[in-house]
Parts: sequence; structure tokens; C-alpha cells
Amino acid sequence: MMERIVATVVLGYVLGSVPFSLIAGRFLRGIDLRQHGSGNLGAANTFRTLGPFPGVAVLLLDGSKGAASALVGSLLWRPGVVVGQVELMLLGGLAAVCGHLWTAFASFRGGKGVATAAGVFAAMAPVPFAIALGIWAAVVAVWRYVSLGSVVAAVALPLAILAAGRKQVEGWSSLLLVSMGVAALVVFRHRENLKRILSGSERQLNFRGGEESE
Repeated sequence: MMERIVATVVLGYVLGSVPFSLIAGRFLRGIDLRQHGSGNLGAANTFRTLGPFPGVAVLLLDGSKGAASALVGSLLWRPGVVVGQVELMLLGGLAAVCGHLWTAFASFRGGKGVATAAGVFAAMAPVPFAIALGIWAAVVAVWRYVSLGSVVAAVALPLAILAAGRKQVEGWSSLLLVSMGVAALVVFRHRENLKRILSGSERQLNFRGGEESE
């Protein structure tokens, strides 16, 4: 039954590799987003460079990659597979995050994986995810740093899963462990952003969007 694990990981990586921000930049403006703004292939750079509607669309599409990859794991799981259903879903979701970080369709240069990881947990732990999302929205609304909101929400997610407890979240221990790993990855990927926040040089989000706001 190892083939189901391999299939989940491969499909998750391929789904996660779809560079929606790169596609949006080329389709809407004929530009490569890797050469504009932060150079990051993610929703925040899309928002800043192309505007609010493309930015929100990319955010939702990147999130859908994570949710769809977790769903692939659920659909492929059968009794007898060497891992449980929740674990296979997490493998698919993590593969999608890796695909977003290192996309095969853009010279292995992608985004920071926050939206894609969020999609995984939205599908698998909706209540803790909703709490983390609320925290992200509050931080971004007050301080206008998407990077800070992402870091704070990523750290809040395992705390929300921990608080929910085993009875409220299926696969609690696996989700808690993976969410902790994802939080560490998000903090690591945003280490330069955090340094810029401390130095006062980090870009703040202009809610109107547009490249001139950088």
C-alpha cells in the first residue's frame, strides 16, 4: 500500500507547485512577479504589485492547493495503508506546502507557504484555523504587516489546537505536531521580515494595493 503514500505526496507536490501569483502577473500585466516587489510568489506580493482583487484571488487559490492536497490524501487512504487517514492527509498537505515553497514550474523558487499551509488546516482543523485566522486579520489590520500577522497566526495555531484538545480535533496529536513544525518553518521563512520590522524598514500593507505602495 506504499503506492498510495507515494501518489499522495506526488499529487500534493504537483498541486502545490501551481504558481498562481506568477500566472496572475503574466496574464494581467505581462510581468514576472519574481522581478517585482519583494520577489516572492505569494498573495502579499501579488496584492502589492497587482492590486487587491488579484491578491485576494491568489490568496484563496493558494489556500485551495493545501485543502485539495489534504483531500487527495483522504480519498486515497484505505485500511491497510501504513499510516492513518489523518497522517496521509497531512502528508499530502505538507507536500503541497513544499511544492509552493519550491515550485517545479518556476525554477524551484516559490512563496513562503503560509496560505497553502492555512488551506491544509482549514480543511482538517477548522475551529483552530478560524482562531488563527482571526488573529492574523487583527494583527494585519492594526500594524499592517502581513509578515507579522503570518508569524503570529502560525504560532497561535498549535496553541489553538492544543487548547481544543483530543476530543474536539480528529488526529489531534498529529495535527499538533505538524502545526508546530509549520510554525517553526513560517518563523524561519520570515526571519528577514522580522529583522526589517525591528529596524523599521519592512513594507506595510496598503489596503488599496498597487505597486506604488511599496
